[in-house]
Amino acid sequence: MAVISPATRFAPPLNRPFHRRSILASFHSSSRNFLFLGKPTPSSTIVSVRCQKPVSDGVSSMESMNHVASSVSSSIDFLTLCHRLKTTKRKGWINQGINGPESIADHMYRMALMALIAGDLTGVDRERCIKMAIVHDIAEAIVGDITPSDGVPKEEKSRRETAALKEMCEVLGGGLRAEEITELWLEYENNASLEANIVKDFDKVEMILQALEYEAEHGKVLDEFFISTAGKFQTEIGKSWAAEINARRKSQLTNRQR
Repeated sequence: MAVISPATRFAPPLNRPFHRRSILASFHSSSRNFLFLGKPTPSSTIVSVRCQKPVSDGVSSMESMNHVASSVSSSIDFLTLCHRLKTTKRKGWINQGINGPESIADHMYRMALMALIAGDLTGVDRERCIKMAIVHDIAEAIVGDITPSDGVPKEEKSRRETAALKEMCEVLGGGLRAEEITELWLEYENNASLEANIVKDFDKVEMILQALEYEAEHGKVLDEFFISTAGKFQTEIGKSWAAEINARRKSQLTNRQR
């Protein structure tokens, strides 16, 4: 959940391994021999090459159909794996006794909305921010939440998540979309661009907004989420949105004490 705070999500059940479908066997086209009767002149040869249609026995069309079928199958396999993001609840809220807390997918969805509604920012690719928000926690579909309280070194956590991302991209079948997901994920992890700075801020903003909502709904005081993010925002939009949330929280807690 939080970049700063520990123990923030449930790990999805890993005792039921995800089985990939086998990739359909490819077909190989046999070579074609074009016959010309007599001794062709240069002009007749050109006409023959341009006009003659290759004899088709259906192999090329079968190859195309098999490629499409494999792509469709890989896409559905990938989306089925991502279902775990919808069912895995965020552990930080469970630890606080929140009944029916948000899932990982819930968190990423509202982050994407933040990127969508944010005012125009100079030099910022809004579409890239939206995509980054959607994929930034995607590896957790396999590894679950690895928090500081688990005692896993940072390097090992990174290794597990990178391996999980690679596995998910293999399930997807590789290609341009898998490469894009990997690029976005690494850019976020390395905080390597202005877009990554903003999305990392949205990650924390979404968390404290959810904490504010749970405080109101459940009558709790969830100080740790606000303390862990204080002073950690990198961008002006992150700072301004966090300030608004904290101001509303102060008013909410004051009203509760009356």
